[in-house]
Amino acid sequence: MARAGLVAAMGAIAATLAVAQPVPKPFPKPSQPQQPPSQPQPAQPQPSGSPAAAQQPGAPTEAMLGLPIYPGADFLASFDAGMGQRYYLFGTNTGFTEIVGYYKTVLKKGGDLIFDAPATHLFEVGRFREETMAFPPGVTVKDHTWNGSEGYLHVKGAKATRYRTVIQLVPVPAGSAR
Repeated sequence: MARAGLVAAMGAIAATLAVAQPVPKPFPKPSQPQQPPSQPQPAQPQPSGSPAAAQQPGAPTEAMLGLPIYPGADFLASFDAGMGQRYYLFGTNTGFTEIVGYYKTVLKKGGDLIFDAPATHLFEVGRFREETMAFPPGVTVKDHTWNGSEGYLHVKGAKATRYRTVIQLVPVPAGSAR
């Protein structure tokens, strides 16, 4: 009987402690675009077509990032990656294969298909330095229509938009050599 009371009391204490623990904060945190690296990089050529995402209010430009932005891609958000780095997300309804082909041409690199499902292609544009970087500099293209998905859902205010393909740009940090 005393043992049953002790077990019940310990269970109540454990439940109280579990409730009292702070909730962990998610990482990385979305935020408003901050100043991207100030290191000037030559802008990459863009194919003719729809306007680039850089023409959206508050969107980073190719000159600011030092990386090409797919023409017509919508700027979604930037995130604090830690260690003074940010990464930038862009969405487009152009297919994954076409986006990968664009970056192969513009970056003059083949990149690597790092996942088959969902298809994810990585183009490294700089050397990763673990002691000073949270993310390797590069362009990552991800197919969000895999397995019947309607695409990546981006909600801004009352407007919800789905994107077939999402492009993540991680600039080379200022002061780092490519």
